[in-house]
Amino acid sequence: MIKGIGMDIVEMERIKRLMDKSERFEVRILTPAERERMNSCEGWRRIEFAAGRFAAKEAFVKAAGTGISGCFGFQDIEVLPDGRGKPCIHAGMEDYAHVSITHSRDYAAAQVVLEGRDGLFA
Repeated sequence: MIKGIGMDIVEMERIKRLMDKSERFEVRILTPAERERMNSCEGWRRIEFAAGRFAAKEAFVKAAGTGISGCFGFQDIEVLPDGRGKPCIHAGMEDYAHVSITHSRDYAAAQVVLEGRDGLFA
């Protein structure tokens, strides 16, 4: 059963400005495992990675109907690849989150569909 749908889009130039300013954005938004993966990327790919993860986390909390709040903070949501490289959301809940992340030259976007039986969003 579908519990929620969320989507988000972010300007990559905005993420670049935040990342160029200081590490504060990365530390606040990305988990240690996500930062490790991002640091293996070079050049513009680092910006794409961070922007995609930011959009995915925003889309997730929209699908959950909570926004970034006491229920879910950025560090409570982790977006890591599965064995085939597909991004998967881990947020300590029973419901399953399907996520798709895309990039263009100027934007990163993500869509999340939550499905489950008797988890948090029943």
